[in-house]
Parts: sequence; structure tokens; C-alpha cells
Amino acid sequence: MPANVGEITENILKYNFDTPVDRKNTTSLKWDVKEGELPMWVADMDFKTAPEIQSAIQKRAYHGIFGYSIVPDEWYAAYINWWERRHGFKMEKEWLDFCTGVIPAISSCVRKLTTPAEKVVIQTPVYNIFFNSILNNGRQVLENPLKYENGEYSMDFCDLEEKLSDPQTTLMILCNPHNPVGKIWDKETLSKVASLCKKYHVTVISDEIHCDITEPGRGYIPFLSVSATSREIGICTIAPTKAFNIAGINTAAICTPSDALRNRVRRAINTDEVAEPNAFAVGAAVAAFNEGESWLDELNIYISENRRLVGEFLKNNISDLRLVKSSATYLLWVDCSNVTQNASNLLDFIRKETGLYLSKGGQFGRCGEPFFRMNIACPRSTLMDGLERLKAGVMAYIKK
Repeated sequence: MPANVGEITENILKYNFDTPVDRKNTTSLKWDVKEGELPMWVADMDFKTAPEIQSAIQKRAYHGIFGYSIVPDEWYAAYINWWERRHGFKMEKEWLDFCTGVIPAISSCVRKLTTPAEKVVIQTPVYNIFFNSILNNGRQVLENPLKYENGEYSMDFCDLEEKLSDPQTTLMILCNPHNPVGKIWDKETLSKVASLCKKYHVTVISDEIHCDITEPGRGYIPFLSVSATSREIGICTIAPTKAFNIAGINTAAICTPSDALRNRVRRAINTDEVAEPNAFAVGAAVAAFNEGESWLDELNIYISENRRLVGEFLKNNISDLRLVKSSATYLLWVDCSNVTQNASNLLDFIRKETGLYLSKGGQFGRCGEPFFRMNIACPRSTLMDGLERLKAGVMAYIKK
């Protein structure tokens, strides 16, 4: 399980998260911005990945030949051992398949497991690319908005059952932990989702890419671990890419316990040609899971402190903004409703006035319009720069 803060003493200073890394002119999507702008939007950390992963990539690069790659036994073992040790869930080798990414996996499964015009349930506000995976494949988005009460989110099961009972609903995409609200779903909630989906013959794809970024001492619960039912109707997409900041390596896995579903998943990813690793995809994942645990534990402590600092800063300096309570991801969800019901205009103003670039809540679903998402996976000096820009922008917006 993830380490408690008190369990890491001597190793706490082993890795350096404080030194900024200049990412400009590196073809970075995140940092492809105007001079003087500060991007804190896309889910991409401003930390170098674990040295152990860097070493594995460098060793592979030094070999100098980059032909076609296979998926060796050590790749399966790395995933199996990590999930059993870290998350208390024992996966079987035959359940696992390599994929170039979580979104390619989800999009392939949408195409194979549904037919055109059928409906796919998502729980908004949610990762905006889910919309693309559904709509770009000619399927319909069916929103099951999360309930937002007293600054926290929960599932609306009455509405969910209504949406699942629609005869045209054949698939649900679950986000566990949830992006952007940072919610770790508990076992009871996940079990209820599984039961309802089985009742209405709906398959569940659980996107668990953010599962390793949690508050120190907190674990997440894999959807497939909660019941025999979840394993019967569930597909899980997992990867080291968010936790270890290696999204550009294109490496992920799909876990499918059901033989019937797994055959369809394999047909999907092979038809779409997203089931073959590049030369670095296997080694990077193996190094992450086999050698990167202490780095990750320290990272989670650092991000936890960043989360605390943001909450304190907002409370003391921008009390009109409310931080939504979260326990996972390095993405914060901030309620702007005391300032505006449409954060889009506010964020455009803040970017123009201060250069701070944040994610607009409306892109995560209509219910997200009074919110914004902020990426805090950055050195503390960068974080404080961003918060000062945010303060200046909000104050100027209120006064205008």
C-alpha cells in the first residue's frame, strides 16, 4: 500500500522536486504557450521522471537498434506484482494486454463493444476526452452528473439507474479515481455500480490511470477487485504514465478477467493496431513498477503539500474561490460560482491579464461550467507563482 508520511524519513530528500525544469522549445504540448505565460492545465507533470526510469530508457537507447518489440514475461510480472503489493488486487497474466495508451484502449473498446448511435454513460464533470472517444465513433453521450453537495461529489444512483436502464445504453466509462474532482470511489459505491450495470447488461470500462497519485497513506480500490460481478462485466485500463510522468512513451495495459469480453477487447486493439509496444514502452513500465516506488511515495508527499498550500492560499487570499475536497490526482477542481457561473470568461481574462493558463470546467461537461481545473504537479516556486497570478487575475476581474 502507499506509504504513510511517517514511514518515509531518511529517503524524504532523496529525490528533488523543487528545481524547475525548462520545458520550452522541447515540443511540449503543455509549454507551447506565449512568452511569459504559465501553463497549469493539461495533466502533465513538470518533474523529471524517476532516475531509475531514465536509466532504463538511456540503456535501451544506447543499444542503438529500435526494431519491432514484443511484450515479455517481465512486463506482465511488473503489473501483477505492483497491483498485488500496492493495491491488494491479484491479476492473472492472461487478463492483461498491452496497449499504446488508455485513450486508444477506450476508443477501440467503444468501437468494438457498441454499435453506432448506442449510448455510453459518463459521470460528469469528467475527463473531456471521454466525450471524443464516444462522439467521434458515432455513439451518443449519456451524462450521469455527479451530485455536488457541501463541497464534495458523490454518485447520483437514481439518475444512474435511469440512464443504465435505457435499452440503447450498452457501455459505461467509469473514472476511478475521478478526474477532475479527485474522488477515490469506495468499495460500496463501486460494487453498486457493478450490480446496476449487470442488471441492465451494460459493460464497464474503468479508467484507472490516476490511481497511483493519492494522498500519502491512502489507497484506491480497483473496480475489478470489488466483486465477482465487477470482474464479469468490467474492463480496466491502467498505466504508469500519469504517476511517473511518461505519457509520451505510449505505454499502458488493459485488464479483462472475463474471457468473452477479453476476446472482444483483443480483437478491438489489434484491429486498430494499438497493441504493439514501441522500443521504450516495455522497459519504461517495468522500471517504473519494479524500481520507482520510493520516488512515487516522495512525489505523493510533495503533491500533498502542494494541495494543502493551495487550500490555505485560497482561504487566506481568494476566499471567493472554493477548493473541492480531493484525495487523488495532481489536479485540483476549484469552484468559482461565488465569482461567476461561467468560469470560461474568468479564465480567459486571467490568462490575458496574468498569463496563467488553466483548464476551463465547461469542457468536462455542462455541470463543470462554474469551475476550473488546476495542475499542481510542479515545483513549489512555480505553484506559488501560479497562485499569485490567480489572485491578481481574480481581484482584477471582480473590480472590472
